[in-house]
Amino acid sequence: MNEFEQLHPSLQYHVVNTLSWSTLRPTQLAAIAPIHAGSHCLLLAPTAGGKTEAAAIPMLSRMLTEAWPGTSVLYICPIKALLNNLEHRLTHYAGLVGRRVEVWHGDISQSRKNRALRDAPDILLTTPESIEAMLISVRVDRPTWFGNLRAVIVDELHAFAADDRGWHMRSVLHRLDQYLERPLQRIGLSATVSNPTELLAWFAPSGNRNVVGSASVSTEADVTIDHVASLENAATVISRLHRGEKRLVFCDSRSSAEQLSSMLRAKEMRTFVSHASLSVSERRQAEAAFTEEKDCVIVATSTLELGIDVGDLDRVIQIDSPSSVSSFLQRMGRTGRRAGALRNCLFLTTNDDAFMLALGVTKKWSEAWVEAAVPPAEPWPILAQQALVLVLERGEVPTMEVVQLLHGSFPELATDDITALVEHLVEKQFLDRSEGVVRVGPETERVYARGHYRDLLASFSGSMLLTGRHGSSEVGYIDPTVLTGEQDNRLLLLAGRSWRVTEVEWSKRIVWLEPAREGGKARWIGGARSLGRDVCQAIRTVLATGAPPIVTLSQRARAALSSLADELPMSLGTHFVMARSDAAPVRTWTFAGTRANRTWAHQASVGGQKVRFDAMSVHAPASLLADAVPGQLTLTDAEISTFAESVKFAECVPRGLLTRTIVARNFESPIRWEPTP
Repeated sequence: MNEFEQLHPSLQYHVVNTLSWSTLRPTQLAAIAPIHAGSHCLLLAPTAGGKTEAAAIPMLSRMLTEAWPGTSVLYICPIKALLNNLEHRLTHYAGLVGRRVEVWHGDISQSRKNRALRDAPDILLTTPESIEAMLISVRVDRPTWFGNLRAVIVDELHAFAADDRGWHMRSVLHRLDQYLERPLQRIGLSATVSNPTELLAWFAPSGNRNVVGSASVSTEADVTIDHVASLENAATVISRLHRGEKRLVFCDSRSSAEQLSSMLRAKEMRTFVSHASLSVSERRQAEAAFTEEKDCVIVATSTLELGIDVGDLDRVIQIDSPSSVSSFLQRMGRTGRRAGALRNCLFLTTNDDAFMLALGVTKKWSEAWVEAAVPPAEPWPILAQQALVLVLERGEVPTMEVVQLLHGSFPELATDDITALVEHLVEKQFLDRSEGVVRVGPETERVYARGHYRDLLASFSGSMLLTGRHGSSEVGYIDPTVLTGEQDNRLLLLAGRSWRVTEVEWSKRIVWLEPAREGGKARWIGGARSLGRDVCQAIRTVLATGAPPIVTLSQRARAALSSLADELPMSLGTHFVMARSDAAPVRTWTFAGTRANRTWAHQASVGGQKVRFDAMSVHAPASLLADAVPGQLTLTDAEISTFAESVKFAECVPRGLLTRTIVARNFESPIRWEPTP
């Protein structure tokens, strides 16, 4: 019996006769046997390589063969846009064999969720945060709702694993296992990782595991870098190129996406915009443009980077540069889906640092290299959050049972440390304990109870945003800092359009808007990007030897590269470039990455004098840098408190464990280079 013949006969019939597929792709065929056997799997294939079908078709086959009842499969995605995009496709496949699919996330109405609870679908498309909300909700009969689960499919697994949402997601799955006779079968989907075996072992710490397929990096693509020097110039280039084609333009901030959208509309370009601070209706217009529009520009942040089926997209344009090769591959992979089409990406960089980053990212891509998906070290804040929601879920729990369940979710962490964290939560009254049993404490109620513990459900923080409304329509979400000042005529950009603020109802968090002819600003608070050592070292290589042949540089880009190479003369044998001066601050180019340079800057800081740094350089008097040597890293209480301001749930973590989290994630010790004389 070959792989295809192992599928349930109904699926065999519909694949051939309804879907009219002559065969399944290699990864799809190879996934059938291990999924049927109940193994945990990581399914690898290039972008648009059919990973969804590789997981869904064998899972539907098991569902039919074994007559799974109720909601038996969770399909988890990192973003709501991807869930919305997958709903139609998975509904079609499931409907062929009489099974149903439902979507559950923050944009879905409560009435639709109530219908799902009354009549459970077979496959539920959702996010980790939505599952968390179900686990603590009094409306959900958890043993009934979760008791029939057999498997979970996690799309874009590498995106989860790379930040704390991965730890959160994995812990939620372990808590779901407590409602089942046997643990969930875990299926991960990924396109761009260099460490698949390690990623799968992290995702499924126990049980049989199979890596299926390959996600080797292809360097077959049309990649061009143009250094245009400003966002206005980028808008001009976009308006003149590729007329009649569908173009997806990526920006790496919501503010730049808004500004560019407004500039393009001023040039009479049909433009859509998508980012996390837009209303549901605005975001869905951009998503619909993928399938319904032809000659248009879709400006987006990373919200449209992952997995969305973009159909016959013609071009990807990148404003400045993403910070990783993985992100670049995801974005470029939106193109080249038609037969005979070549993937493509045009970089339009607006400053020298972004230009150098584009050179470094494309240099590593030209070497068929991509980052490993490595979960953040020392996830103690997430463990603290999980302790609180676990007690919320269960009401009252013996202390030792809390420790055991947390260790099951985080087997990499020591039991003694987990015990210390739980004791800290009791001491600080986040948990209340009597006779060895803990329950939610008064401090948890005070800090997190608002909005049905909404802020406790997610591993990430969001600033307090106001809702922008025009009449009965919701436009999007506004950072309050954009409304500061005493101006009588406040103008802002939202959804790529200019608005005049007519009234702010602070008590209701509503900003009333009316259309304005032009002007306005867009601003949201966001964290600075961190760059890895490998990409930064690739920038150094390009400055010394030139861009890789497979990357096309425009005339402006060639001139910019020549100018930078003259400014920073170096050879492959040098580790850094530094002006010779003993007193005045100089820019020392290390090309060592954000964490290493932060470490060096910290070691060079003396007498309260702060040393500035970025991913590629350190700014300090040469005499201080000469004395900065690798060694034991010591942070003051003030430094720990400063870092803790950006760590969600930091107040729930003992100082010693919090310090371990801060050091592991922000510093590199020992420093991995020696200054060259």
